[in-house]
Amino acid sequence: MEPLNEESQLDLESEEDDVELSDNELQAAFAKGLLKPGMNVVLDKPKTFVNNRVGLKQCLTEFRKDLPWVERLDLTNRPVEDVLSKAEGKASDVTNRDVNADDDFQREMFFYRQAQAAVLEALPLLNHLDIPTKRPEDYFAEMTKSDQHMQKIRKKLIAKQAILERSEKAKKLREQRKFGKKVQMEVIQKRQKEKKAMMSAVKKYQKGMTDKLDFLEGDKKTAASSSQASKKSAANKKGPSAKRKYKNQKFGFGGKKSGRKWNTKESYDDVSSFRSKVAHGKAAKGGKKGKGRKQNKRPGKSVRNKMRARS
Repeated sequence: MEPLNEESQLDLESEEDDVELSDNELQAAFAKGLLKPGMNVVLDKPKTFVNNRVGLKQCLTEFRKDLPWVERLDLTNRPVEDVLSKAEGKASDVTNRDVNADDDFQREMFFYRQAQAAVLEALPLLNHLDIPTKRPEDYFAEMTKSDQHMQKIRKKLIAKQAILERSEKAKKLREQRKFGKKVQMEVIQKRQKEKKAMMSAVKKYQKGMTDKLDFLEGDKKTAASSSQASKKSAANKKGPSAKRKYKNQKFGFGGKKSGRKWNTKESYDDVSSFRSKVAHGKAAKGGKKGKGRKQNKRPGKSVRNKMRARS
């Protein structure tokens, strides 16, 4: 860098002074009210549009490729005839200019009929070129992602699942610990209460306020109750006894029966099978039943001994 001459330095300083003076003048004019809005207008330069047709055509020729129609599959056609409007007696042909862009139904129907026309024109061409247009029954599409990528995704999903399982186990353990601490505190408080009650009962007995020693039987009662509870739990674990099983097999398990032994209106009104002698126990005193009982009566012990001696 060459050092600036004295003249150039003087010129720069004078320009800076002019800028400062102009700023000061503007500030003074603004303070006096000489500057008003609208006096200074910024003029925009008109835009120059470049229409380089030669360059555009050159670019078009560079990327244009003369490919067959099978590779392009482009169609330019008009929509098919509107059958519904024709059946209703309305105007059948709807051109691009006639379609109302604000009418959604009309616009979508125009797209639909144009797609129909493209299909009707393309299918015969594809069939003529022996290109299948239907998917075979045993068609399997190839996945866009590779097996290695899917394995990575599977590993990530398994890792996430394992993390969730560990967090759930940790939550359960924390809850169990909280519950265990709560139960432990309740047991400790219960023991402290029992100890206080025992000490107060002992003091009362020492002072002669009571003659009862029921507080000494508390441990025995608790031991007996715990032993009974253990026996009951063991019995419940074993299941029903053999006697209970036999009765269940013979009589069933309770519940509603068929109702064959229930009284009905007809059975209540029917008294044909009623016998007063049988009902009031008169048949046991005489008759065939009584005779039969006397004949079948067992002989006494002395008579039986004599009969054995004879034999």
